[in-house]
Amino acid sequence: MSASPFTLTPLMPDCESGPVLVQRKPFVDERGAFARIFCAEALAEIGWPGPVAQINHSRTSRAGTLRGMHYQRPPHAEAKLVVCIRGAVHDVAVDIRRDSPSRHAHVGVELSADAGTAILIPEGFAHGFQALTDDVELIYIHSVAYNQQHETGLRHDDPALGIAWPLAVTGLSARDAAHPVIAAAGQFS
Repeated sequence: MSASPFTLTPLMPDCESGPVLVQRKPFVDERGAFARIFCAEALAEIGWPGPVAQINHSRTSRAGTLRGMHYQRPPHAEAKLVVCIRGAVHDVAVDIRRDSPSRHAHVGVELSADAGTAILIPEGFAHGFQALTDDVELIYIHSVAYNQQHETGLRHDDPALGIAWPLAVTGLSARDAAHPVIAAAGQFS
């Protein structure tokens, strides 16, 4: 393989197959810049499981809005690459794998369009984010298609998780507010 189009930083160094910060390496010249968002070969080296099944785009209008913590249960568990293409977010991944030594641990990282950052979240992690700016846009690249019967989530404010959101939560869907705490969520295997 040629030089990687990314700088890759494991976010949970003590966790096998944990989330990875993906920093794009743009090619810049007098015309502007070009950077890869996704490269299967480079991302396979850090856990991308295979083909792309679905690509989604989300737009969040107001800073403080929180989306999450979402995941799909097996057999529809998914890996995802979350790419910020406008604004900035505080992005969080929670390890919910039953036999993981880092079970219930989480990482939070700022993703921004200006910094060219993304996060690779493996199967077995719940995911959520809080908009740090108005008019945030994210691209989600999924390894498995959405499956309504296997989608679920966790409470963003579960004391057992101890997630420190950087802003007051000013927007939250009724669906996300109704997610259970991790102790009541059942097992992810």
